[in-house]
Amino acid sequence: MPKLKTNSGTKKRFTLTGSGKVKRKHAYKSHILTKKTKKQKRNLTHVAMLTSADESRIKALLVK
Repeated sequence: MPKLKTNSGTKKRFTLTGSGKVKRKHAYKSHILTKKTKKQKRNLTHVAMLTSADESRIKALLVK
Protein backbone atom coordinates (compact mmCIF):
# COMPACT_ATOMS: atom_id res chain seq x y z
CA MET A 1 0.00 0.00 0.00
CA PRO A 2 1.55 3.35 -0.99
CA LYS A 3 1.94 6.24 1.39
CA LEU A 4 -0.79 8.90 1.45
CA LYS A 5 0.29 12.26 0.12
CA THR A 6 -0.55 15.55 1.78
CA ASN A 7 -2.67 17.84 -0.40
CA SER A 8 -0.31 20.71 -1.35
CA GLY A 9 -3.02 23.38 -1.58
CA THR A 10 -4.36 22.49 1.85
CA LYS A 11 -0.85 22.46 3.32
CA LYS A 12 -0.36 26.09 2.24
CA ARG A 13 -3.71 27.34 3.60
CA PHE A 14 -4.21 25.57 6.92
CA THR A 15 -2.13 24.75 9.99
CA LEU A 16 -2.80 22.44 12.91
CA THR A 17 -2.61 23.74 16.47
CA GLY A 18 -1.14 21.80 19.37
CA SER A 19 -4.59 20.76 20.54
CA GLY A 20 -5.51 19.47 17.06
CA LYS A 21 -7.72 22.32 15.87
CA VAL A 22 -7.28 23.74 12.37
CA LYS A 23 -6.27 27.39 11.90
CA ARG A 24 -7.24 29.34 8.79
CA LYS A 25 -6.88 32.85 7.42
CA HIS A 26 -9.72 35.12 6.37
CA ALA A 27 -10.57 35.66 2.73
CA TYR A 28 -10.78 39.08 0.98
CA LYS A 29 -7.43 40.36 2.28
CA SER A 30 -5.27 39.89 -0.82
CA HIS A 31 -6.23 42.60 -3.32
CA ILE A 32 -8.63 45.52 -4.01
CA LEU A 33 -7.88 46.84 -0.53
CA THR A 34 -8.43 50.52 -1.32
CA LYS A 35 -12.22 50.31 -1.11
CA LYS A 36 -12.19 48.37 2.16
CA THR A 37 -12.22 50.26 5.46
CA LYS A 38 -9.32 50.16 7.91
CA LYS A 39 -11.52 48.33 10.39
CA GLN A 40 -12.47 45.68 7.86
CA LYS A 41 -8.84 45.08 6.83
CA ARG A 42 -7.72 44.98 10.46
CA ASN A 43 -10.37 42.41 11.39
CA LEU A 44 -9.47 40.24 8.38
CA THR A 45 -5.87 40.06 9.63
CA HIS A 46 -6.75 37.88 12.64
CA VAL A 47 -6.51 34.11 12.40
CA ALA A 48 -9.72 32.09 12.75
CA MET A 49 -10.43 28.48 13.66
CA LEU A 50 -12.11 26.14 11.21
CA THR A 51 -15.64 25.00 12.06
CA SER A 52 -16.11 21.45 13.27
CA ALA A 53 -18.21 20.64 10.18
CA ASP A 54 -15.21 21.25 7.87
CA GLU A 55 -12.49 20.10 10.25
CA SER A 56 -12.60 16.38 9.42
CA ARG A 57 -12.36 16.98 5.65
CA ILE A 58 -9.35 19.28 6.00
CA LYS A 59 -7.59 16.93 8.43
CA ALA A 60 -7.99 14.11 5.92
CA LEU A 61 -6.23 16.26 3.28
CA LEU A 62 -3.43 17.07 5.73
CA VAL A 63 -2.60 13.38 6.34
CA LYS A 64 1.13 12.84 5.92
